[in-house]
Amino acid sequence: QVQLVESGGGLVQAGGSLRLSCEARLRTFSSYAMGWFRQAPGKEREFVAAINWSGVNTVYADSVKGRFTISRDNAKNTVYLQMNSLKPEDTAVYSCAADLLPPQVPVPYRSGADYDYWGQGTRVTVSS
Repeated sequence: QVQLVESGGGLVQAGGSLRLSCEARLRTFSSYAMGWFRQAPGKEREFVAAINWSGVNTVYADSVKGRFTISRDNAKNTVYLQMNSLKPEDTAVYSCAADLLPPQVPVPYRSGADYDYWGQGTRVTVSS
C-alpha cells in the first residue's frame, strides 16, 4: 500500500526556519520524482518545489526560490523541504507528492495533475 507521510510542520515566527519531511512507503522510491505543494486557506493548491529521482534536478516556485531547498535521501525513502526566512504568506498546509516520472524526463513537473500519490499534509503557520 502506497503511503506518503509528512512531518515537521508547526508554528514559527516570521524569519524562522522549518524542515519538512515526507517518508514515502513506495516499493521503488528512487523511481519517483517528488514534489511539495501547499494550499493556504481559501486558496488553490500551488506548486512549491520538486526534485527528480536522483536529486540532481530541482525546480522551485518563484515565491520560494532562494529560501526553500528540496532534497531527498533515497536510502531512507524520504524527501525534505528546508524552509528558511519564512514569511506569513508561507502559511499553508504542505503536502508531498510522488510522480512516476520516466528517467528520460530530466526535470520534474510543476503541475499537481502529473503526480500519482499524495500525502495528507502538514500545517505550517508563520506568525508576523
